[in-house]
Amino acid sequence: MLRHLRAIGQPAIGLGRDPAKIIALRAESLDLLAHDLTQPLDPAVFRTVTAIVHSAALSAPHGRWRDFVAANVTATANIVALAQALGGVRLVHISSASVSFAPMDQLDVHEDDPLPPPFNAYAATKAQAETIALSAPHALVLRPRGIYGAGDAALLPRLLRAAKRGPLPLLRGGQARIDLTHVDDVVAAVMAALGSDKTGEVVNITGGEVLPVTDIATRACAAAGQPLRWRRMPLRPVMALAGAVEKAALLLPHRPEPAVTRYGLALFAYAQSLDITKAQRLLHWSPQVSFADGLTRTFATVPHR
Repeated sequence: MLRHLRAIGQPAIGLGRDPAKIIALRAESLDLLAHDLTQPLDPAVFRTVTAIVHSAALSAPHGRWRDFVAANVTATANIVALAQALGGVRLVHISSASVSFAPMDQLDVHEDDPLPPPFNAYAATKAQAETIALSAPHALVLRPRGIYGAGDAALLPRLLRAAKRGPLPLLRGGQARIDLTHVDDVVAAVMAALGSDKTGEVVNITGGEVLPVTDIATRACAAAGQPLRWRRMPLRPVMALAGAVEKAALLLPHRPEPAVTRYGLALFAYAQSLDITKAQRLLHWSPQVSFADGLTRTFATVPHR
């Protein structure tokens, strides 16, 4: 986002708490402040700010509840407090399609569909964060699904690591489908939201292609030069096993993320997609990056092994 704003000549400042990432971005002549968003922000430091894009979060399928609350709930409350103190500031909050996830086939999910019980701590705290964000007077919430692209440290890297460890699970005969979103489409959606006068709305954002998960994995592994194997597995037993592994991992030092989680398995089991007509109607935004193009952009500088 910061790179895009610089490219169009829009002054912007980023906040982060990872020293290595801050140093790397500053090396690109981007303006960064080191700050832990679980701590309040001083409005005087941001008195010239006219818009806030809040995308910081703990995005993981596993972890301690208190860590998710701190990163997703407390941090959002502090951002909203800053927006309210500044007055008249546009707030675009980046949520997640995980809030509407349920372990079942769900196609064309609308923003106003009732939210299911949260599948994990991430989904629960992101849903809470949406409510907090919408309490700001000029706020709009975006719900992107499966963001990937340059800088992705979660979706495709997790997939490639799993493929490297061994066969991927083929569940329910490979019926799973999903829509992903390239980061460039997310940036375009954020810019559309910043330029819109709509407030108090939740808007789905995806790439618009509902693809078989087997196809996504096959094409991503091929692009990365990672061999891929599949193994048919029964859904209920492996989900139960993953749940037990998650509970055990929470008892270990540093609470490591298990190699297999219930959420990760569920993505290989069910058909999931979002309806994006609201984004087209309210924000005049439509996805421009196909999955084929997105893979090319993602792996253009990654050498095949």
